[in-house]
Amino acid sequence: MTIALVLGGGAPNLTLMAGAIAALDEAGVEFDVVSTAGAGMLIGLLYAAPKGMSRSAALKNTVNMGVHDAIHGLFPVNYKVFHKPGVMAQAYTAYWQAMARPQGEYWERLWGAFGADTQRLANDWAALMLATACPSDLGPASLGLCQPAPFIGEAVDFARLKDFEGEFYLSAYCVETEKMEIFPKEVIDVRHFQAALAFPLIYAPFELDGKTYLEGAAQDTLNFRGLYEHRRGKPHIDTIVVFDVLGMKELIARLRNLYDAWVKSIIVPLVALAENDMKLFRKVHHATLNPRPRLLSLDFEGHIPKEHWPNVLDWSYSNLKLLYDVGYRAGKDFFAEHRADLLDRPVAHAALT
Repeated sequence: MTIALVLGGGAPNLTLMAGAIAALDEAGVEFDVVSTAGAGMLIGLLYAAPKGMSRSAALKNTVNMGVHDAIHGLFPVNYKVFHKPGVMAQAYTAYWQAMARPQGEYWERLWGAFGADTQRLANDWAALMLATACPSDLGPASLGLCQPAPFIGEAVDFARLKDFEGEFYLSAYCVETEKMEIFPKEVIDVRHFQAALAFPLIYAPFELDGKTYLEGAAQDTLNFRGLYEHRRGKPHIDTIVVFDVLGMKELIARLRNLYDAWVKSIIVPLVALAENDMKLFRKVHHATLNPRPRLLSLDFEGHIPKEHWPNVLDWSYSNLKLLYDVGYRAGKDFFAEHRADLLDRPVAHAALT
């Protein structure tokens, strides 16, 4: 039996996906095909090729992308993920990333004596000071607010990705061809990730091999086509598991401030797009497949406390931690309900023709 996993766009609620996939992995579920878009790419890559730590540790470590609540309450911007753009800014970021490696253990010992929360506050405050001092050439002629995701090389071992036993795909929209391009694991490196994460305004369009790319999830929030392109001659997919953290209408909530209004200006159209992507696949593509695979969508909404919905899109540590725990519980419940579809692995269907 061939099981596919579809990881859609969505940040910062990406820790929902991290928790869910960690729970399924712990239960022994193996995915033969992983198709990703947007923020789902990061979770998929941490599942397929984590760098310097185990798969479960890498997935759980996503909560540390969040900013300590004491800082986030005053400055609700994730300066740990989104870095200033420009040549000088990129050199500055690379320098401090290199410097942080040998000094990390020293600071952990120093602040760790005061407890994990104090250590996290000290680390995040130091990161804010470094981000504030970072030089930048941001101006009216700039094409994006941030440099291309410099953290990814520290988290993902792209050389190891080629050894992932299953298939792995990510999507990016090519401006010149006006088409979505699907990159398989055999060619993916850090540049492909940065090209596929180039969300307009946040990141500048990314130049790769003479072509210009934008984030795939901005055009197609769920990379279903990654399940079937490049797969001629390979086994039919029996079960498709979908993690959709954008198609939740509860994300469209009352505005809290100007920054929240800007975030919602991005999210609101993506919620509708994600909902339509799922409907389109169900009614058009899924209905024409023969044999038709089981399509299982994990329910995240029912596990998120009603009173927490206004905070779901915050980059605070507490939110990312809560969402990881919610995702983990949702993954456990999902496995209990669909155990037979996820673990029973009879002989696969004949190859695609």
